[in-house]
Amino acid sequence: MLFSPYLGLAPPPDPKTFPEYKPRDFFSFELLHESSISRARVGRIYTPHGFVDTPGFVAVATNGALKAVDHRVADDSGQQLMFCNTYHLLLQPGPELIEKAGGIHKYMNRNRPIITDSGGFQVFSLSQGSVTDELNMKARGPNRSTEGSLLDEVSELGAKFRSYRDGKQHLLTPESSVEAQKAYGSDIIVPLDELPPYHIERQRLESSVYLTHRWEARSLRAHLNNVQNQAMYGVIHGGVDLELRQLSIDYISSLPFDGFGIGGSLGKDRDELIQLLNFVMPRLDPKRPNHLLGIADIESIKRAVPLGVDTFDSCFPTRMGRHGSVLTQNGPLKIRKNSNRNNYKPPDEKFGLQNVSVAYLHYLSKEHLPLAGSLMTLHNIKYMNDFMSDLRSKILRNEI
Repeated sequence: MLFSPYLGLAPPPDPKTFPEYKPRDFFSFELLHESSISRARVGRIYTPHGFVDTPGFVAVATNGALKAVDHRVADDSGQQLMFCNTYHLLLQPGPELIEKAGGIHKYMNRNRPIITDSGGFQVFSLSQGSVTDELNMKARGPNRSTEGSLLDEVSELGAKFRSYRDGKQHLLTPESSVEAQKAYGSDIIVPLDELPPYHIERQRLESSVYLTHRWEARSLRAHLNNVQNQAMYGVIHGGVDLELRQLSIDYISSLPFDGFGIGGSLGKDRDELIQLLNFVMPRLDPKRPNHLLGIADIESIKRAVPLGVDTFDSCFPTRMGRHGSVLTQNGPLKIRKNSNRNNYKPPDEKFGLQNVSVAYLHYLSKEHLPLAGSLMTLHNIKYMNDFMSDLRSKILRNEI
């Protein structure tokens, strides 16, 4: 992979060259309650396709579809906001086809809110081998091999990469990312950013933050030229370097974004993530919603909600269901264990599906019947939404 010469520490555009932030008539955030014992809050995000209660879980429909579960069934279980990935939709079926269908909502036949990312997360993971390992808190050495990388070049213009499907080269720029998301017509869109790994020299990280700010500013200009009833979240970067995080908070907060994403490398473990959020969250504009990108495991949510995080996305609940585990208040339950053969109770007495038994799931799983993965995935989605609803109730009672 080449890192072509770019503008290094050149400052991004002056915030004064952008219009002042004003709430949209088609998108808004209503703060309903702030806890008296923490920064936890209950709110509601209003979009053209309905509202999102916060704190809330965002299910990931990578290719425009939840894996193993029809999104309409998931919607009935309480799923409000869904996350689709620009990178995958860019390669197949393509923005043009989705736009011709009338946008992602009509293409999927979903009339609830959808957020799309910029595609940067997946593109930059191509140089690291594994998205999960490098950016979701798995610390690895700085000399990790990039042999076989599909990311060819990063420059001021954007990122050149080759499709994992056919090897064809693509150029992803701030403008082309926004153009694709305009074709999708998602309710919330995200500007292009660079995502360096956890292990990186400070000088390189600083250059990355400046590049990301310049790219986000270009993305925002492209968006403002054709708002199209879409909101755009600016993404806060800086890794675990607090000085660079503050730099990013100051610049991104000064621009007319409709909300904020907390992105980039978020630490080598959960403790470092929470330490970072303790720094970031009090410094964000409370009048705008925020989203923690790529993190939505139960323990992280429990520790991040009291800090004021509004929404969380992760594919872990659906992946876990497809691989034979269901969420419970006592931790994940591996359905295929023989001890579950005579368990006629639902997986959890409070959250998730109440009309299916562990014994039945065990039978389906042992017989390798497709319904097993579907029911376990649906249980986990419902569990997450029930869990978030319970957290909102506790915040309203000032218990969190």
